[in-house]
Amino acid sequence: MKTATTIATATALTLGLGFANLTGADQNHYEPGSGGHLFVTPDELEWGEVGSMEGDAQMAVIEGDLSETEPFTFRLKLPEDYVVHPHTHPAYERVTVISGTFHFAHGEEFDRNATKALTEGSVAIMAPGEPMFGYTEEETVIQLHGDGPWGIEYVNPEHDPRE
Repeated sequence: MKTATTIATATALTLGLGFANLTGADQNHYEPGSGGHLFVTPDELEWGEVGSMEGDAQMAVIEGDLSETEPFTFRLKLPEDYVVHPHTHPAYERVTVISGTFHFAHGEEFDRNATKALTEGSVAIMAPGEPMFGYTEEETVIQLHGDGPWGIEYVNPEHDPRE
């Protein structure tokens, strides 16, 4: 049942994201394992809504299909004073802060005082199924990469905008 839930979550996340691929996707198309290269500048990213997150968070997929068993890379743009409620993921989450500061912590209960301020260039790696949360004080861009299928499950289902 847990596997079915994870796959359903990953599929719902992917379908509900409202994300767009890179501009000129045919030119920049990258097949994982193909030996090809992908070169992307920030102005080529197309930002879209994130169906699995509340508010004005935006997402730009750089590579991969989040519902498939393959590598992925995407960026999240989180607005000022944004709260990422406690949640888990089905696979390792690897985060790099591109700009701004992401206040991040491990745990099932949101607690600003428990977070660590991750500034530009900082990295965080969290194990599958381990609860985490965070917040911003300024617009912050983070990049996530890992292996799919990808999904998110909120500790408190009331925080899930897909419900």
